[in-house]
Parts: sequence; C-alpha cells; structure tokens
Amino acid sequence: MDDYMFRTYVKDCKCVTEATSYLEIFNYSDPSLNTIEEHRFRFDELPDEFGNFLHRRGAFAPPKLKEGVKLISGLRLILQQKAQHPDTFSPRHISLTHEGYEGMVRALRLPFRAIEGTSVVGPFFWSAFDQDDEDPHLQLIFRKSDVRKKGLTRGWELMLSHSFRDGITTGFAKGTASSDMVESIKHLKCCAGQTMHPLLLPIIILSHDLSAKNDQKQRDAREWLRNLEHAVSMRNEVLEEESRYIKEEMVDLDQINRDLVECHSQVLWKRPQAYQEIIRTIHLAMESFWDRAKDDPVYGGPTGEVSKIHRSMVARLDFYIAKLKGIENYAHTTLERLSIQRAALYNIIAQKESKLGLQMAGEQRRLAHASKRDSTSMKTLSLLGAIFLPATYLASVFSMTFFNFQNGLSDSGGSSSGGGQSVSSSSLNSTTSSSSTPDQQDAALPVVAPTLWVYFAISIPLTLLIVLTWRWWDRRRENRYAKEDADIELGIEKMEAQIMATMRKRTMSKMRTWDVQKG
Repeated sequence: MDDYMFRTYVKDCKCVTEATSYLEIFNYSDPSLNTIEEHRFRFDELPDEFGNFLHRRGAFAPPKLKEGVKLISGLRLILQQKAQHPDTFSPRHISLTHEGYEGMVRALRLPFRAIEGTSVVGPFFWSAFDQDDEDPHLQLIFRKSDVRKKGLTRGWELMLSHSFRDGITTGFAKGTASSDMVESIKHLKCCAGQTMHPLLLPIIILSHDLSAKNDQKQRDAREWLRNLEHAVSMRNEVLEEESRYIKEEMVDLDQINRDLVECHSQVLWKRPQAYQEIIRTIHLAMESFWDRAKDDPVYGGPTGEVSKIHRSMVARLDFYIAKLKGIENYAHTTLERLSIQRAALYNIIAQKESKLGLQMAGEQRRLAHASKRDSTSMKTLSLLGAIFLPATYLASVFSMTFFNFQNGLSDSGGSSSGGGQSVSSSSLNSTTSSSSTPDQQDAALPVVAPTLWVYFAISIPLTLLIVLTWRWWDRRRENRYAKEDADIELGIEKMEAQIMATMRKRTMSKMRTWDVQKG
C-alpha cells in the first residue's frame, strides 16, 4: 500500500529546480581518517553524479580501510540549503525530478510517507521504524513549511533514515534563506563526532528555531503592549509628548487598533503549545532509538559515548520544555492584557459613535424645525399676497365714488319735436352730440374728486398697521422658536446624560482608583 501511494503522490507532484549539494561525514576508529565533505552538484553533472552519490559509486564509493580500522558512524545528506523557487514548499511540489526524487527515497531508505506531508501545517515531527527486520531503519520527518510571505513560500524540511547495522544516517534537507538550515548544517559539521545519534540534526534545527530570538520577540511585544496601555488608559506617569499615539491632545484610535492587532499576532508567533507537542514526539523517538541501541555494543552500551550524547539531548529537551512553559505563561498574560485594552478601545469607540449619533439626531431635529418655520413664513407671504393682490386692490380703488367715469347723460333718448314721432337712438345720440355745449362736453370727461386724500389718509396708516402687526407677530413667533430651540438643546443634553449614565465609566478618564506608582 505504501509503495503504491508513494508512486501515485510523486506522479501528481509538480517539479521545481533548486541548487543541490551533498554532505558526507564519516567517523572511523582511526580519527585521522575522519572526513567531512560538502560540494555542490553542477547542473550538467547532476543526472550522473546524483545517482552515483545515492548508490555510492565512482567517486562516492566507500574507501578501502586499513586492517583494524572500521567505520563507526556516518552521515550522508542531499542538501538544498537556499531554496529560491516561489513554490518550492507549496503542496504537491518537489524540488527534484520525479525519477530523481523516487530514486533518492528508495536508495537512501527515506520514509515514503514524506511525500504525503507536503501540505502539513505548523511544525511537524514524525518517527517510526521500517518493516525490515534484517536491517532496521529509524525514519524521521521534521518540517515546517506552511508560511507564505510576499508571494514566496518559506520553511524547511528534513527526512532522515538511520541504519542500525552500519550506523550511517542518510537523508534529505531543504530550507529557504529565511530558515536556519544553513546555520544548522554549519553547526552539524562542528559536531561531526556525534553523528552516531540519528536525532542530532533534528535537535540542532529545533535549537535554532527556539533560539533567544523567540524570547526577545515576546519581550518586544510586551513593551509594545505597555505603550498601547499608556495611550488607551492615559496613565499619569507618561507624558503626552512621549506617546506616538497622542498628537495635539488627540488620540489616534485607528493607529491603536491596528497596533493591537499586530501586537496580538506577534504574541502568537511560534506558539509554545505547538513546540511542546513537537518536543514530546521527539522524546518518544529518542526513547524508541535508545531502547533498540542501548544493548548494541556498536553504540557503546549504557556508559558509552552515544549514551552521554543521548542524556545530553534529553536534558536539552527538558530545558526547552521549561523554557516554553515560561513563554506560554508570559504570552498568556500578554494576551489577557491585550484583550483588556481591546475592550477598552471598543468602549471608547462606542461612546464616540453614540455621541456622534446624538449630534446627528440633534442636527436633524433642528433642521426639521427650521423647515417648519420656513413653511410657516411661506404661508404668511402667500396670505399677504392674496390679501393685497394688485388686481383686487385696483378694482377696489377705481370702483370708489372718488372717481367718475360716467358721461353725465341718461341712457334713454327724448321725444322728437315734430308731431310726436320717435327717432332712432343713433340719430338722437348724433343730434345730441352735435348740439351739446362746451360745458356739457367738459362734464363728460373723467372727474377726480378733491377728497381723494381721504383714501390715502386711511389706506396708508391701515397698511402700516397691518405690516407692523405682522412684524410683531413674526417677532413673537421667532421668540417662541428660540425657546423651542433651547428646549430641544436641553432635551438632547438630558438624553445624552441618560445614555452616558447607563454606560460604563469612560476609559479615557484621568480619574484613577489605583495609584500605579505604588506597583
């Protein structure tokens, strides 16, 4: 089953190209023969030399040893220390050809299951023995490759297989420039005499991953948190000009909110609980190795050199457990304080939003009253226009008795002087017009009475009285509106006071119930 799944997964993977090198460390009973070799494969020689390295042919064939000299331990690795391809750690991607990857895993006795772990998340460690009873191998997988930044995958991976028959550990190691793989390999070469223990390289990688930078990051996050607390709670011992969040007596809430989120992410960086679980599984792998190796004379027994290395590694793992426990408690306190500051910030924002809502409601209420007043004024103007409509005014003036547009003659004609016969109206009018005197013609013109001043003497004061009365009424209405505005403002203030009274005490208040200088 494992063989079929391995071939299927390899066939489904995409291939990327990375610079490849090899590392060989051999320790002999004669220390003068110990060797450490690291060289890079050229791309033109990679197909041939890569196969020779896997099968120990040609230049990589085992040397002929002098009589009495034997191989004690060895380490043979395929390295890709500065992987650069953007998808080198993407799921279902391998950095060798399909044939090269399959040949490497089979020749070096690496775990088939490693190809199924290209998409695992977080730090991952696995160990188990293979099913070869004649030449048992302890197989290891250790990787962390779930990070992508600026479009590039980041991480490292390690596959190892340790043979109990000849004491040689074979494997494949890859890491990007951001990982500690280069430093780990350099560290490994300085500890070449301890390669008999198969977990030497995994613990070296773990040591670099849990270096002092991890503790310093938590310290920096705590200092960042203190600055945020100063900005949110306005502590008296911190001057405003010393805080980057307070400018001209104004608190930059957006910047505080962004920094709270970023600080939270920094605290969660390399979560201690995940690495505690990794150390627990490494402990189990070390126990499995030592249970099989402690009675083997090749490893020196309980008092041999490998036993000392083993006990040293166990002590180091216990040290990391204690260290991670301290980081866990420290980070937990930081996260709790961040939660408090986030709640306080949300409370401040909610208060400001509620106050802004009250201001908007007040402005809308004032606008509604102003619209109502404008409507009343327009009605007043319409009423005045209707009362003093020009046509009605002129009709009223010219219909009075002060003006006479009549011609002074009767509408019906008199009798004729000859025999009592009647004449037509047109004949009478023409005869009358032709026979009228000049005084009668003047009487027929429009007449303006000399008492016309009476009309103006009454109409002008009356108009002034109406206008002044309307003005007095309008001023009185304005005073009433002013009182209504005052009542509106008072109502808004009362409403705001009631809302604020039911809310929690404002975080930005400088009144304190605890003297921070005591602590």
